[in-house]
Amino acid sequence: MTIESTLRARRDSGHKLLVPYVTGGLGRDWVDVVRAVAAAGADAIEIGIPFSDPLMDGPVIQEATRRALEQGATPGGIVGSLADLDEGVPLAVMTSYNIVFRAGHERFARTLTANGVTGAILPDLPVDELGDWAPIAARAGVETILLAAPTTPDDRLALICERSRGWVYGVGVLGVTGERDSLASSASVIAKRLKAITDKPVLVGVGVSTAEQAVEACEEADGVIVGSALVRRLLEGAGPEGAAAFVAGLRAGLDRGRG
Repeated sequence: MTIESTLRARRDSGHKLLVPYVTGGLGRDWVDVVRAVAAAGADAIEIGIPFSDPLMDGPVIQEATRRALEQGATPGGIVGSLADLDEGVPLAVMTSYNIVFRAGHERFARTLTANGVTGAILPDLPVDELGDWAPIAARAGVETILLAAPTTPDDRLALICERSRGWVYGVGVLGVTGERDSLASSASVIAKRLKAITDKPVLVGVGVSTAEQAVEACEEADGVIVGSALVRRLLEGAGPEGAAAFVAGLRAGLDRGRG
């Protein structure tokens, strides 16, 4: 099943969607963290491939990236480490288009699918510059997930929804990733705008930090992506068990909120 069909099926059965973000290569047990959050109730998992120039990363993800690179993380090593995972949860990578370009579109896309990854998020590749990547990715079985910012005009929003695969990633707040004390009103606004023009799953990320904020975001959105709040716990030594406990709390909150 594709990411989009998996998420659609979950959504249509009455569930709100939960996609945790894990920095690839962060600690020796990072693959076990992926396994743990899958078992704790993730509907899909986003794996960050570290790169030296942060795009939309706040201090937590930047620190995780720094540590992963210092520990020898490479794109090939991270993707290759996912080959043995069989958790029944679709995987998507997030990274810089520079990494894709250097590897070559065909090679990068085929490497992803050969290792069980079926989605790619490239924040620095806007919709009108998808060029050769999108069709090559699609032929290889990789869904390109596009981001929609709160300031995106209506005509461009429609184009993003048309071209995005897997889900449409609503950016909840202008600025970089990071935990917030409350959910920005822009998160609900972008979700509502997207839901008005697409039937594809709409997930909100950036600035969703707690179960309460996830439930609030899902009053409009189909689901949430949670990154900095989880990665901070990993930086503090939570490990797979702590990651699973946090994600299980998010899952429980969303399930209660659903009712």
